[in-house]
Amino acid sequence: MSRRLTAVPLFWRVFAANALALTLATAALVFAPVTVSVPVTFTELVVLLVGLATLLALNLALLRPAFRSFAELAKTMRRHDPLSPGERARVDGEPDVAALARAFNEMLDRLESERRESARVALRVLEDERKEIARELHDEVGQTLTGVMLQVEALAAAIPAELSEQLEELRETARQGTEDVRRIARQLRPEALEDLGLQSALAALATAFAEQARIGIDRQLDAGVPLSEEQELVVYRVAQEALTNVARHAEATRVELRLEHQEQQVVLTVRDDGRGLSPGALPSTHGIRGMRERAMLIGAPLSIERPPGGGTQVQLSIPLEPGTE
Repeated sequence: MSRRLTAVPLFWRVFAANALALTLATAALVFAPVTVSVPVTFTELVVLLVGLATLLALNLALLRPAFRSFAELAKTMRRHDPLSPGERARVDGEPDVAALARAFNEMLDRLESERRESARVALRVLEDERKEIARELHDEVGQTLTGVMLQVEALAAAIPAELSEQLEELRETARQGTEDVRRIARQLRPEALEDLGLQSALAALATAFAEQARIGIDRQLDAGVPLSEEQELVVYRVAQEALTNVARHAEATRVELRLEHQEQQVVLTVRDDGRGLSPGALPSTHGIRGMRERAMLIGAPLSIERPPGGGTQVQLSIPLEPGTE
């Protein structure tokens, strides 16, 4: 019976509820031993108010189920996060609500498709700019600093002994500047990812992180994960940003980096033993938003949470096409 009622359009359900209330009111006036005098007496007024309250309660009881589906659909709309795509409204129940839910889902499909394509173009442009900046740093600034170091070496034998300490400081500054330029260029353009693959690139990233941040890192990297070039780049950038956040904010002593090939997905996990997130808080920094946008680009869920053991865990799950091994 309830299934048949939910199949009735909302307009007719509302009409039927109001018609039933009016019919009961008319029947009560016709058949009940009730009279209304002019002016109305107190007893008659009480009877009329009780009858009105009864009809309103009946009308409310009949209409509430009809509009409950709209409330559930509204909750789904409010809960939707553009950076966490995939959630859809249920398409069932009353025909008008189902039609609205279907239209809402179709709108989300179009918006997510357009946003994903726009993000793909924007991120590709960003990666191209990173490569160009890395090349300029390496070829121009790096070569300039190398030339400065050579000039300092040439002056070493010609300057007075009392200036040797200042010369050594200049030599160390030039050397450190050269190393910084090379490090920034490597961060901007993951050459290991292009030349050696994702596993080697993540291993190199972990090694550089341990050396620079002075934080121990445990890594477990499955070889031969079946990812596209775009997916590999997203995995690398998410791992890079997660490790950067650990170095800057976590106050951790140990980090775990895992890349696992499970049944129908590849899962990247970066977990630290630092101070963790505040309960119920998710940082909205530029880096976190960048990770979520990259995850959205390939349709991969990204979670950032405080695990039971403390610290912070960033997990990216890349779904694989059926039959991918």
